[in-house]
Amino acid sequence: MPDPRIPPLPRAAMPERWRKAAETADQVRGEATLIEVLAQAPELLGWYYDGFYAEVFFKGRVERRAKELLRLRLSTLHGCAFCNRGNTRSAEEAGVTPAQIAAIGDPAAPVFDARERAVLALADEMALPNMAGEVTPALAAELRRFFTEAEQVELAMVAAVLTGMAKMLFVFDLVSREANCPIGPAAVRG
Repeated sequence: MPDPRIPPLPRAAMPERWRKAAETADQVRGEATLIEVLAQAPELLGWYYDGFYAEVFFKGRVERRAKELLRLRLSTLHGCAFCNRGNTRSAEEAGVTPAQIAAIGDPAAPVFDARERAVLALADEMALPNMAGEVTPALAAELRRFFTEAEQVELAMVAAVLTGMAKMLFVFDLVSREANCPIGPAAVRG
């Protein structure tokens, strides 16, 4: 379980909306420390839910299914146990197949088409463990085959927000991690 570096807001002190969000996180992800801590700054938690997720992730130019593949690949590479529990469920709801979820660690698997592979390749370049990440000319050409410039910007921004949030979650110990998590001491993982 997480050992947050910022004290969680007691649920009794949370507005009802965030109390319910924490209860949902407990049910779906097995923990809610992230929400309890972010509730210390409810306007930022509101931006994360209403600005980023509601307006960009679940809406936006790029269909949700592609963003779910991107998010699940990132959380798998980042080793976020909290994220993977919810992201797997959300990906299924968006139409990502069980075979694709099972193969998320192998973007070359035949269950992915060329468009999906381009999204997964972008995730690989944006992921925390890849400090040498780069959109090579070949990857840029692949992305252009399937996405407009505006859609590429959206995918990049989604990956950037998710990756930045992952770094914060790990540095402040707000979520459970898997053994492959690249951030923080090994003693807190698992």
